Amino acid sequence: MQADQHVVPDATPTIARHSFAEDVVALVSGTLITAFGLYLIKSSGAVTGGTAGLVLLISQLTSWPFGLLFTAVNLPFAVLGWKRRGPRFVASSVFSVLMLSGFSLLQPRLMTLDQVNPVYAALLGNLAAGIGLLIILRHHSSLGGFNVIAIVCQDRFGWRAGYVLLALDATVIVLSAFTAPPSTVLLSAAGVAVLNLVLVVNHRPGRYPAAL
Repeated sequence: MQADQHVVPDATPTIARHSFAEDVVALVSGTLITAFGLYLIKSSGAVTGGTAGLVLLISQLTSWPFGLLFTAVNLPFAVLGWKRRGPRFVASSVFSVLMLSGFSLLQPRLMTLDQVNPVYAALLGNLAAGIGLLIILRHHSSLGGFNVIAIVCQDRFGWRAGYVLLALDATVIVLSAFTAPPSTVLLSAAGVAVLNLVLVVNHRPGRYPAAL
C-alpha cells in the first residue's frame, strides 16, 4: 500500500488585485466617509492631524473653503509621490484629493449640525476619517501631503504608516495649541489617537498585499 503523500501548499499564492472599478468605488466611498468625518470634527471645534488637520486649522482661522485650501496645499506633494510610487499612484491620489474637496464643499449644503456634543463629534469624526483613509490607502491611493510621506517611509524603511502619521499629527496638534484653548487641544489629541489607531491596527507592510 502506497504511503500517503504530503502535499506542500504553494508558499507564494497569486495576489488578487483590485480591478479599476473596485478602486473607483472604494475611493469614492473612502473620500465620502473622510469628508463626513472632517465635517464632524470641524463642527466640534477640534482639529485633526495630517494635511487635512493643518488645512482644517487654517480654514477655521481664515474661513476660507476647506476644499479649495486642501487642493492647493496638496499640489507640492504630488512630486514626491511621482518619484517614489509612480504616475498611477499620483493620478489616484489626485482623484482622491479632488473627491474629498468636492464632498467637503457639499457637506454643509446637505447636512446641518445644530446640536452636537463636541466630544462625541470629535471622536466619531476621527474614527470615520480613519476608516475612510484606511480604505483609500488600501487602494493604492492617498490624500496627499502627510499621507505620501507616511507611505514612502513605510515602503522604504518599513515604518508603520500609522506611527509616522501619528508623529506628524502631533505637530499639527502642537500648532493648534497657539490658537485653541487647552480643552480643545486635549480633545483634538484624543481624536488624533483614535484616527491613527485605526491605521496602526489595520494597515501595515505585508498585511494587505492587494493594496500594493
